This record gives sequence, C-alpha cells and structure tokens, in this order.
Amino acid sequence: MELPVLKIDGSESGKKVVLDEKVFGIEPNDHAIYLDVVQYLANQRQGTAKTKDRSEIAHSTKKLGRQKGGGGARHGSLKANIFVGGGRVFGPKPRLYRFKLNKKQKALARFSALSYKAQENAIVLVEPFAMEAPKTKEFLNILSAIKAGERKVLFVLPQNSTNIYLSSRNLPEVKVITVDELNTYAIMNSNSMVLMDGVQDILAERANR
Repeated sequence: MELPVLKIDGSESGKKVVLDEKVFGIEPNDHAIYLDVVQYLANQRQGTAKTKDRSEIAHSTKKLGRQKGGGGARHGSLKANIFVGGGRVFGPKPRLYRFKLNKKQKALARFSALSYKAQENAIVLVEPFAMEAPKTKEFLNILSAIKAGERKVLFVLPQNSTNIYLSSRNLPEVKVITVDELNTYAIMNSNSMVLMDGVQDILAERANR
C-alpha cells in the first residue's frame, strides 16, 4: 500500500511511502486482537473492590431469640447476610486482574489492528514537524489541513514531543502517543490514525527482527 506524505498545510510533499506488508497488509487475526484488548483493559483495573463478610461486621454476637418456639427461622447473629447491615456473601476481595500474553501474540494483534486501519484507508502520513510552543489552535489547524478527521484521532510520533503533546491535551477527540506507546486498544479505539513520517519504518524494523 502506497501513501503520500503530506505537509502540515495539507499539500503533498512529493514523497510517497510504501507501507510494509508485514505490518499493514497481513490477514487480521480477530482473536489475537480480542485477547490483547482484554489484557490491556484488565491491566487498567485497580482491583481494590472490597466488601465485608460476616466475620468482619461489628455487631453483637448475642443470640436474637430462642432456638425453638419463636414462630420463625432460627437466627444466631445480626451479622448474617439476610439482615440489613449484615455481611455480604461472596463479595469482591482485592485481587490482581493482570494476565500474561506472549510477545508474538501481542505483536500479531497490533499488526492486525494496523492492517484493519490500512484496509479502511484510515491512515494519514505527515512529514515531521516541531512546534515552538504549545498551541492548541495551531495543532487543530494542522489536523484540519491534513483531513485527519474530527472524532477519535490517534496521532503517533516517532519520539516524544512535549509541545505537540501539550497542544493536544485539551482535545478529547485527539490522543497523541509515541510509537513505543502504541497498543492494540488505542488503534482499535480510534477512527483514524496520523503517523508522523518515520513511524512506519520503526514498526517495519520491529516486524522484521
């Protein structure tokens, strides 16, 4: 797949890039994408939810009534789960939700997601640029000029740029990350991707190792 590299004013720079088939042209593996997204979301969970069982409730242990002849069920404590203020049965306990996924499977999921974006023609290449100061309006003008889209734009940089990141921080529909932070969830959660020229070479190098 061949894409033109655009200038920040939206015009073509004259350079065209052929995207590596191992990264942007594979047969997408939906199950690998599913596993990688589930792992990413699981890793975001704090796992701190906690409820008290009957052994942790602060109540009197006095028996509520006599064992027989009361005309109802036999109760021995207000800590039982059927009473208001009693303990909870099988409630959540602090735990880790993280699980392991093989590196090759994660790479397959990431390249599958990128291949989907390539099939949808949702990738834009822009030539490298720098911003002298954080300017949200200027960054928006660049996105508008290169026709990146209005909703859920993923902007990928070859390396960190503080001014570009700060320019996008107040934009809820734009996410700026570096190629090292690129993950399957971010790709699949975006409607379009903007790659700064050079990112595709880094991805291709990693795929061909």
